[in-house]
Amino acid sequence: MEKLYTKDEIIAKAREIAHMIANTEQVEFFKRAEAQINENQKIREKIASLKSLQTQAVNFQAYEKERALAIIEGKIEKIQEEIDEVPIVQEFKQSQVEVNDLLQLVSTTIANSVTDEIIESTGGNVLKGETGSYVENTQRKSLS
Repeated sequence: MEKLYTKDEIIAKAREIAHMIANTEQVEFFKRAEAQINENQKIREKIASLKSLQTQAVNFQAYEKERALAIIEGKIEKIQEEIDEVPIVQEFKQSQVEVNDLLQLVSTTIANSVTDEIIESTGGNVLKGETGSYVENTQRKSLS
């Protein structure tokens, strides 16, 4: 009989995988890019302006000041575009996508592998995605 794992053992392995992911090239680049953005005075000023404008937008929205809100939203969009044009910001956003893709890949791989193992361990058909009990029950029904 195969070893049965406890929830604690699985969580320990998950932490090990998290540690591995946190020490990939993608995450290292992400951290360096974030540090460069935080060290860039112009970007920091633009982000501060952006936050201030966003606060004003929330207030205008609460008081239903549509014209003022539209003007503020235009300014927010302009500053956001200026920030996005900075190469290090583009690289940072790309690294975010790569890290998220890696996390998604790990999550999907785990989910698919668990499903496949359940199907295989019950004598099912992986290609059809049917467990052994499903196959057994459908065969019984077709025989009766």
